[in-house]
Amino acid sequence: MSTPSNLEIIRATYEGPSEENGKNLLAVLAPDAAWTEAAGFPYAGTYVGPEQIVAGVFHRLGTEWESYQAKVHTYLADGDNVAAFGVYSGIYRRTGKAMTATFAHLYRLKEGKIVSMEQFVDSHMVQQAL
Repeated sequence: MSTPSNLEIIRATYEGPSEENGKNLLAVLAPDAAWTEAAGFPYAGTYVGPEQIVAGVFHRLGTEWESYQAKVHTYLADGDNVAAFGVYSGIYRRTGKAMTATFAHLYRLKEGKIVSMEQFVDSHMVQQAL
C-alpha cells in the first residue's frame, strides 16, 4: 500500500459522506494543528489541536446549521501546500435563512499530517443568514 499524496489526504476530507470526511480529517490532523477561521466568519479565530478544532468549528457547524455542506470544485497542490476552492451552503437554524458562500482553504502538511488550515470566505453571505 502506497502512502497517499497530500492532495489525496485533503480530498478524502471533503469527498465522502460527512461522517467519513470527519473521521478522515481527525486521522490526519497533527496534534498541534492550527485551524484559522476567517475574520467575519461566525467562528473566526485560530483553534489549536483536534479537540479545539472539533469543538470550536465542526460541532458548531453540525448543531447550528441544517444541511451544511462544503463542496469543493477545484484543488491545487504544491508540495506541502494544498488549496481547496468551493462553495459552502446551508440553512442557519435560528433564522431559517439559507446561504451559499465561496471559500478557499489553504492547508499545509508535514509528513502526511495537516499542520495548518487557513480559511478565506465570502463572510458577508454567511452573515446575511445569521
